[in-house]
Amino acid sequence: MSRWHRLFDSNERLFWVLHCAGWTGFAIVYYIGSFLHDVRPIWMFVILLNAYAGWLLTIPLRYIFRWARKQSPIQMILIVILSCYLIALIWAVVKNVNYWEIYKHGYRPEEWYMYFTNTINSLIMIGCWSGVYFGIKNFQMLQKEKQNALKATTMAHQAHIKMLRYQLNPHFLFNTLNAISTLILLKENDSAETMVSRLSDFLRYSLDNDPIKRVPLGQEIKALRLYLEIEKVRFDDRLDVGWDIESNCEAALVPSMILQPIIENAIKHAISRMEEGGRIDITARSFGNDLLMDVADNGPGADIQNGQLTRENGVGLANIRDRLQSLYQRNFAFSIEHNKPKGVRVRIRIPYEVNDV
Repeated sequence: MSRWHRLFDSNERLFWVLHCAGWTGFAIVYYIGSFLHDVRPIWMFVILLNAYAGWLLTIPLRYIFRWARKQSPIQMILIVILSCYLIALIWAVVKNVNYWEIYKHGYRPEEWYMYFTNTINSLIMIGCWSGVYFGIKNFQMLQKEKQNALKATTMAHQAHIKMLRYQLNPHFLFNTLNAISTLILLKENDSAETMVSRLSDFLRYSLDNDPIKRVPLGQEIKALRLYLEIEKVRFDDRLDVGWDIESNCEAALVPSMILQPIIENAIKHAISRMEEGGRIDITARSFGNDLLMDVADNGPGADIQNGQLTRENGVGLANIRDRLQSLYQRNFAFSIEHNKPKGVRVRIRIPYEVNDV
């Protein structure tokens, strides 16, 4: 935090700094204005006394105004006007006493009401002080409301991202447990045990990562390899995976579990439908300030229109688009297209970002 931020991080400190600065400025302006008149040097002392009196008398106004702000609008206005007038009246008397007792060497006016002359000028000055006080207070209140609204928006945004992220866990878990159940029914107990162990490791990784924070792509790939090992228990040699990850991309930050639903979708709609199995190719490369990631399969393909699948009721791919939208607003691309010579290719473009060292 900078020195100026530390100076103004407290309302108490801010008040005293501005209060002293304001009355110091008043004394300086008052002194400069005296150059227009032929005054004796003692006038400087009178100016200092008047500024100090103003400084001292306006301190109670702070507490009066603080109490007045809790009242109804009509009551607050009446309290502010009356208190300002009363303080201005007292200050006018003090200034007149200083002028006559010090500058005029003990001069006494003929009428008592002469002590209240120039009350209007004092009232204008006190009114300016009050206006600045309420202006700063209202500004602080608006800033606080703005911060609260921003905080609420941020919390809602983070909750939305968490909801989207955790939505994948039961979806994936259902599919995997269904596969384990099938292995048990087929009495392939060793394969089922291996799959449960790897599922445990994968879910531990999934739950340990904060959905709000992004993770390095290298860490995400380790989790994907773990997930694919689970699937290999089901498909054995029918599942072939190709990796083409540029070395500089492993440090790039990506949303956690962003590729797993795409791979799961490829296994469900491509690999599982091919008698001899198939292949999934996962690539990542950097291009300028972007990170490009592709997941392609050589399955039977799908109906694609305008870069999106036509089938309905899908959770994984729609979830990915919503997460990317929440995290990157418009600075991303997500498209689905036909793979050549056959299959489906999913492309993702996000900003290339790394952790600051």
